[in-house]
Amino acid sequence: MLDSISISGFADEIDPDFEKQLQTVTGLGMHYISLRSANKKGIAEYTVEEVQEELMPVLKKYQVSVSSIGSPIGKVGVEDEEGFEKQKAQLEELCKICNLLDCRYIRMFSFFIPEGKEADEYRETVITKLKQFLEIAKRYDVVLIHENEKEIYGDTKERCLKLFEAIEDPHFRAAFDFANFVQCGENTGECWEMLKPYVAYIHIKDAVSTDNENVVCGTGEGKIEFLLDQAINQEGYKGFLTLEPHLVLFDSLASLETTAAENVIKENKAKDGAEGYAMQYHALCEILERIQK
Repeated sequence: MLDSISISGFADEIDPDFEKQLQTVTGLGMHYISLRSANKKGIAEYTVEEVQEELMPVLKKYQVSVSSIGSPIGKVGVEDEEGFEKQKAQLEELCKICNLLDCRYIRMFSFFIPEGKEADEYRETVITKLKQFLEIAKRYDVVLIHENEKEIYGDTKERCLKLFEAIEDPHFRAAFDFANFVQCGENTGECWEMLKPYVAYIHIKDAVSTDNENVVCGTGEGKIEFLLDQAINQEGYKGFLTLEPHLVLFDSLASLETTAAENVIKENKAKDGAEGYAMQYHALCEILERIQK
């Protein structure tokens, strides 16, 4: 496959048990994960000491590295000041964890907007708060990668662009998620054209707009194969492609979504998380084989 690309993934979709996650990952020939949760505990709930004592020995045993920290930072109401202060403290610890793991990226978000309110009313508040997150990250030389999640301020291409233009800093970049844009009614080709100068990381997740169902990568409306071909072969993208299959209901899904998990994954596409993860991995490998030049 392509030498400039490394495949990673949110391994907690395989199983809550961290060792089982890494057994599946290495069985597929992968050497990276995005660390979101392990042993039924979200990464933001870990201390540096706990990561060092509980997780690093398992990573070392399986010779797996961490491509990014899949944090919940910014996944809090924009008006929730107590939640924001708590997340600043969490981010400080996550940056230390990032340094400990020799990892460069922390995935984060740009705040949930109150129902019935216009997102652009909160533009300055969002930017002010993101800059406070950024100051923490810069002290540790960590790159915050903003995911275009549903129902946050930066869920459309235009509002994502506003953030990157307002916060011009190499420590604040985009994690491009195809499925989330589809589920927000966006055209992923247009999103890529607008945001590609800021993209430092890519999530491999696909969806269809008819019922916002997640599907195997390359079979939905994300234009994944076309855009990866363009990004890698024409524009020189180098870095991680991180599997986020969302093909079966998994243990930590409820904590990631604002609606019931059953509304996100209406029926399992595989018998279990390991099979769903493998389906996504093999589908991505086939795409990379086809676009290899």
